[in-house]
Amino acid sequence: MHNFNKKFRLGLYEKAMPADLSWEQKIVAAKDFGFDFIEISVDESDERRARLDWSDEEIYNLRHLCEQYGLPLQSMCLSAHRKFPFGSENEAIRHEAYVIMEKAINLAYKLGIRCIQLAGYDVYYEPQTAATHQRFIEGMKAATKMAERAGIMLGVEIMDTPYLNSLSKFEVLKKAIPSPYFMAYPDVGNITGWNYDICTELQLSSDHIIQIHLKDTLKVNDTCKGQFRDLVIGEGDVDFPSIFKTLANMNYAAPMVIEMWAQDDEWANNIQLAKTRLTEMGRAAGFALT
Repeated sequence: MHNFNKKFRLGLYEKAMPADLSWEQKIVAAKDFGFDFIEISVDESDERRARLDWSDEEIYNLRHLCEQYGLPLQSMCLSAHRKFPFGSENEAIRHEAYVIMEKAINLAYKLGIRCIQLAGYDVYYEPQTAATHQRFIEGMKAATKMAERAGIMLGVEIMDTPYLNSLSKFEVLKKAIPSPYFMAYPDVGNITGWNYDICTELQLSSDHIIQIHLKDTLKVNDTCKGQFRDLVIGEGDVDFPSIFKTLANMNYAAPMVIEMWAQDDEWANNIQLAKTRLTEMGRAAGFALT
C-alpha cells in the first residue's frame, strides 16, 4: 500500500538528465536518485513535440516501463506553446496551439499523468498587445474545458518573463477562469528572480497551487539581467529555507519538482547535490522532504 504519511512527493524534471538516455535509463536513474516521479517534457523542439503523435503502442510501452520500476510520470511540462502560442496574431499558429493542447491532454490521459504545466506566455516571439492577452485568456478557457473532460489538472507556470511572473498576476488571471482544473504551478526561482516576495506570493495563492518547481536563479537588478536557468540549486539567490518554512506553515503536501538542466558530465552529481541541499534545508525549516 502507498505510504501517504510522507509530507509530499518529489519529482525530477526530465531535462535534468541527458537527452540521449533511453526512457528506461532515465527511469532507473531517477529511481536510484530517490525521486518519486519524473516530469516529462514536451517542448518546442521537433523531437519532443513528436511525442504528441506517439502511437498507442509507444505510449503504453512507456507506461509499462514506469509500472515495472514503480516510478510514474506524474506531470508534463508543456512548453511547446512558446513556439505556437494561443495569443499569436497568426491564425495558423493559434490553430496549432489548440491542436497541441488536445494532443497533450490525450497523451497525458493515456500515460496516467495528472498535471500538465502550461507556459504562462500569451506570445513569446511576437510583440505583446491587448489582443494577444485576450486571445491567451480565450485559449486558457478552451484548454480548461478540454482538461475538465479528461479529469487532468492544468497548472500555469509562473514564468521568467514579465507577462506572468508572479502569483499575484496569476490570481487576476484565475478570476477569468475560476475552474478547479485551472491552477497555478509556481516556479520559486522565477518569482524570486523578478524580486517578488516569494513567501507572501505563496501564501496569497495557497488555495490554487497544485505543484511547485524548485529552481535556483539570480535576481534581476541594476547590474544583472537575472539568470533563470542552468544554476545548481544552492548557488543562486533563492531563499529555500524561508520557502520551506512558509510551505510547512501552509501545510503544503502537493508534489514538487527539481528543475535543472543536464549541461555536462556532472549532471548526476549536480542532481544528487541539489537533492541533498534541499533535503537538509527542508529539514532545518521543519519541512519533511523525505
